[in-house]
Amino acid sequence: MAQRPYNLPPMSALVSFEAAARNVSFKAAAQELNVTPAAVSHQVKALETELRQQLFRRNHRGVELTETGAYLLVALQRGFEGISDAVAQLRSDAASATVTIRASTAVSSLWLAPKLAEFWQTHPHIPVSQNVTDFPDHAPACDLSINYGRIEQDSGDVRLLFRDRIAALGSPHFAAKHRIETIGDFARTPLIHMDMPGIEWTHWADWCRDLGYDGPLGGGYRVNNYVIALQAAQDAVGAVLGWGGLTGPLVASGALVKLWPEELASPRDFYIKLHPGASPKAAMVRDWLLGFADRDAAQTAPN
Repeated sequence: MAQRPYNLPPMSALVSFEAAARNVSFKAAAQELNVTPAAVSHQVKALETELRQQLFRRNHRGVELTETGAYLLVALQRGFEGISDAVAQLRSDAASATVTIRASTAVSSLWLAPKLAEFWQTHPHIPVSQNVTDFPDHAPACDLSINYGRIEQDSGDVRLLFRDRIAALGSPHFAAKHRIETIGDFARTPLIHMDMPGIEWTHWADWCRDLGYDGPLGGGYRVNNYVIALQAAQDAVGAVLGWGGLTGPLVASGALVKLWPEELASPRDFYIKLHPGASPKAAMVRDWLLGFADRDAAQTAPN
């Protein structure tokens, strides 16, 4: 039998142990590795046998790491992180000619895509790839990401793109049919609601409450995509909450109009993040988009 290199146990056992230790659960590790809990248990048991050390304490509530198990987990994570960094660098080198930007469907179609069209006119030598997703936690790695959230809670190289204001919008036909004379009139007005778990949207109840109405609201039309919500509003299905930085062109063209004069300052920001390992070209794209956002803000600022 050939001797294993580096005097290591089988990698399958180490990977199974690391997943089980990190999750403190054989079941969660099995789901992550796409195997059965019994397979994870078998691999961990084989590793304990080879090391002649107990790595977990088993009890009726689950498993707990022993001191030996915790020591091995730290060592493995350091090693895996080093491997991950090397692989990420190789992937980055292979794709260094392209700058990848991750954004939601709404931000990509309503804000980013028009900006990139202008960027390519002046920087044709820098190819940019958009990664459009409304579920960033499951998206592949990228150089830049545009996020909607609390910038102070993020880490790394993050820069503010713009702070927004939220207005109630509808089509001209809808506005003529549903006269809004008080903020409480939204209780009897068909509304378009956003249902996107994990996304920190401002909802109709939040918007009305901050503007003085805290009563019941109609169910209306529910969607999980903001672009579809805006299209539904243009089709007079209901009223929609409009973030000015995204809906400005629709309002300017007359496709949507304000149903109520007051606006609400958005409690969250649109910001751009430069991810670790991004190339200087990515930083150049980021800086160009920041400059464009500054120009947008100057043009829309009240006189």
